[in-house]
Amino acid sequence: MSLTVNEYDLETFEEKYRDALAYHRRAEQFQRENQRHSLVFNVACVALESYLVAMCYLYDSPPLNHNYICLMNAVETAVDFPKELNKEIRSLDFIFGICSLDDYFHGTPEPADADRVLSMCVSVRNLFDQEKIAEVRAAFGESAAGKAD
Repeated sequence: MSLTVNEYDLETFEEKYRDALAYHRRAEQFQRENQRHSLVFNVACVALESYLVAMCYLYDSPPLNHNYICLMNAVETAVDFPKELNKEIRSLDFIFGICSLDDYFHGTPEPADADRVLSMCVSVRNLFDQEKIAEVRAAFGESAAGKAD
């Protein structure tokens, strides 16, 4: 069985995965430095979104939108995702209030919300299959080498 790799998908995966790791590290740094919990929460949410988008592109399942419900809809078609974690991630859309255009609000995250999102980041980061990443990178390398011949 040969693996086909879309160059755009691989580039998007690499960019979003790298971004996710960086935002995640920064959110943890902010937490260690006792920065405002709202700052930790917001940076961790960007990390979580980037992890999920990266996962979508790794498994060739681009998301239709970048809210958490749409991201989870795309991710769960490609990855066996833990049900409780799936539910927790989807709940973030309600803190942001982006589920309704008619009743938009931006909730105020509590200190526990920052901790919760950081925990979600760790859980999602641990779901990345490093063998799958290596396989996709190798397949793209082979297809790119074939184009050069």
